[in-house]
Amino acid sequence: MEIWINPACSKCRSALTLLDAEGADYTVRRYLEDVPSEAEIREVLGRLGLEPWDITRTSDPLAKETGVRDLPLEESDTARARWIAHLAAHPKLIQRPIITAADGTAVVARSEEAVREALSRKA
Repeated sequence: MEIWINPACSKCRSALTLLDAEGADYTVRRYLEDVPSEAEIREVLGRLGLEPWDITRTSDPLAKETGVRDLPLEESDTARARWIAHLAAHPKLIQRPIITAADGTAVVARSEEAVREALSRKA
């Protein structure tokens, strides 16, 4: 299990606290320092079953500043590729925390329930 975090994020700190309390075996990825590649973002999106715009923090001021809000919301390979490239270039816009579960799935773990869901997914 891996968790993508921003240490400054309260939701990330809460998720880590819960993982520790449950004795979970996990690794931490500080994704602002260890930026995921486009391929890694694609893989996580596949595990999440989501589109790139679903994990983009579009209300963040950086979203407006970088123009991500202007990218097309189309379910096409071209549109997805543009969104994924934007997330790789601006990782601060990636929703957090993201936990990759042992069964090959992933969750955006912004709530205690989502963290527990990730913990319940066994390989």
